[in-house]
Amino acid sequence: MTVHSFSSAAGAAAPLTRARASGSLPVWSLSLGCPKNRVDTEHLLGSLGMPVRSVEHMGRARLVFINTCGFIEPAVRESIRSVLDAVERLGRCKRRPLLAVAGCMVGRYGVRDLAADLPEVDLWLPTSELEHWPGMVREALGLPAAPAAPGRLLSTGPSYAWLKVGEGCRHKCAFCTIPSIRGPLRSVPAADLREEARGLLAGGVRELVLVAQDLTSWGSDFDTPQSLPRLLDELLPLDRLTWLRLLYLYPSGVTPELLRYMREAGPQLLPYFDIPLQHAHPEVLTRMGRPFAHDPRRVVDRVREALPGAALRTTFIVGYPGETEEHFQALCRFVEETRFRHLGVFAYQAEEGTPAAAMPDQVPVEVREERRAALMEIQAGISEQQLQEVVGRTMPVLVDAPHDEWPGLHVGRVWFQAPEVDGITYVSGPGVAPGALVQGDIVESSTYDLTALA
Repeated sequence: MTVHSFSSAAGAAAPLTRARASGSLPVWSLSLGCPKNRVDTEHLLGSLGMPVRSVEHMGRARLVFINTCGFIEPAVRESIRSVLDAVERLGRCKRRPLLAVAGCMVGRYGVRDLAADLPEVDLWLPTSELEHWPGMVREALGLPAAPAAPGRLLSTGPSYAWLKVGEGCRHKCAFCTIPSIRGPLRSVPAADLREEARGLLAGGVRELVLVAQDLTSWGSDFDTPQSLPRLLDELLPLDRLTWLRLLYLYPSGVTPELLRYMREAGPQLLPYFDIPLQHAHPEVLTRMGRPFAHDPRRVVDRVREALPGAALRTTFIVGYPGETEEHFQALCRFVEETRFRHLGVFAYQAEEGTPAAAMPDQVPVEVREERRAALMEIQAGISEQQLQEVVGRTMPVLVDAPHDEWPGLHVGRVWFQAPEVDGITYVSGPGVAPGALVQGDIVESSTYDLTALA
């Protein structure tokens, strides 16, 4: 697979005139939602069979590409706003680019209904046709058909890249729309992922972040089932790999076998566990259809027993149907006692078509938001104290990018900070540049961020 760098995550677009095969295609792109969407965008832009050039203004593009999110209603609203904004801006262009809209919103609501409501969109790309997106775009642009040439146009800079290892999900959580949007689990073969990872590392990437709806399910859908350690065996020996990070580990998939593998693996495999527990009270977890319904502490204790210094990240949903004040206070006590390194909190959203949306005892919206704020306040104090404990240490810092406003200052991360979802480390000093791994003296901390001198 060919991997190239892209100058920005939001790129550019193009009119419907025929492009010269030898020229570059000006593109304006926007990828909303999760890192898995970002990977889909990068694959599309790298597989069009011609060089792609990012432009900042839609009017200078031939292709305007928007990859939408449809996971929850606020994300759908953001996606619709982005499409309407593009329609309004493109209406002022002398030569109108092709407007292509893709992703989970398209998969959730269907092309027919969306096309009726938004006829200004030239091309709809549903998630069910993901492998055909490049050909569909080329045809809509009036470009000649070309042999499939899988590639990737990296938008995250030189320090890290997402590696999507599967599509869809095999679980049936009562609140989630993903299986209906993305379909059942479809793992990417290990050999294909190894080649993609090799291309990313050859391009200078230092950290690979594995993502899927559930990493621990990888390979279980193959004719001869495989497990996550089998994939890690293919990736960890690759040259130039500095860090390998695992995101989205389903609680029941964090088995003693996986923990033993991670404990015995080399230093590239970070002891970082992103385990979305979603709640701590067994009654709420049972209504959610989640594993570890009777004791979510088991998975936390299991990780900390195997790797005492591990960084744990989780997410919780508050205000789920039937969640009482007693349930919520139990969750608060669980957070105070467990002391996660990172924690995200979401106020429950009743999504049409999910079993949870039809449940009785829906919690008022204002109560959901109050509970979210209260739990985040608890976590803020925990995070602030934990970061204070690393001040005075010297730690490797992976540098991501220059600071937007302060010359000489860069944004980076220490090992327990995942890109885009956790806090950051501000770093300056000799040798600090995007993609560099520098030794940084931690001199200051805040609620979620660190400051280091190299």
